[in-house]
Amino acid sequence: MRNPLEIKDLSIGDLARRTETKVQTIRYYEEIGLLPAPARTEGKQRVYGLSTLRRLAFIRHARDLGFPVEAIRDLLRLSDHPEQPCGDADAIARRHLAEVEDRIKRLRTLQKELKRMIDQHRCDGGSIADCRVIEVLSDHALCGHGH
Repeated sequence: MRNPLEIKDLSIGDLARRTETKVQTIRYYEEIGLLPAPARTEGKQRVYGLSTLRRLAFIRHARDLGFPVEAIRDLLRLSDHPEQPCGDADAIARRHLAEVEDRIKRLRTLQKELKRMIDQHRCDGGSIADCRVIEVLSDHALCGHGH
């Protein structure tokens, strides 16, 4: 295996394999400006180097953590200027954490409601016409929680 500092001239397929990213996703990230336009061979094939590999790995990790594209764009902009203080990056991460915590709270409420609906309205072998789950879903007033 090559020394990572010598990585250059990776094809889009090589870049995709090394970062476990679909080729279409790499092209999309180029289109929306998260990745720079790649160099091209004389045959017009895209070629990538270590900096793009690292940038794509950063994007992938941020996406795995659920960061939205605009937050990733802001984080990349910050990472392009390593001499700046990290307060803005911290603020972005804190905002994302608050959004995740809010989403978890909403999901827990939905989980409780679904459990209640299933537990209180078990199917007793009747037909859909008598199904309590269908009835509850048809009438929001029968829900136990405001979701």
